[in-house]
Amino acid sequence: MSDFSYRILVVDDVEDNLFLLQIVLQAEGYEVECANNGQLALKKAELFSPHLILLDFMMPGMNGDEVVWKMQDFPNVSHVPVFLVTAYGESESIKNLESHVEEVIDKPIDFEYLLLRIHNYLIN
Repeated sequence: MSDFSYRILVVDDVEDNLFLLQIVLQAEGYEVECANNGQLALKKAELFSPHLILLDFMMPGMNGDEVVWKMQDFPNVSHVPVFLVTAYGESESIKNLESHVEEVIDKPIDFEYLLLRIHNYLIN
């Protein structure tokens, strides 16, 4: 196994979701940073330089929709692939984001599917 570790930023306003995703991803060898709101996600994305962002869609304050659009203003972040995580299915806002996100992952999360999609996206 190489010393290289892919970095994933996980953004969710529910602490239990952050913890569970962090544990699952770290067990797979990913380096994980967490943010519990959109503003913090933008700051951490700049500092952490993730290879991928798992972004909750529905959050108070700045939701996932706003985070994706604001990322375009940050040159170091605008190219980072986003997997949007949502419990709300295909809303109009998500449809507007489809060209700016690589995947839409439904809640409750199928972790086997999520890990497969992350692996395929980052490694293949």
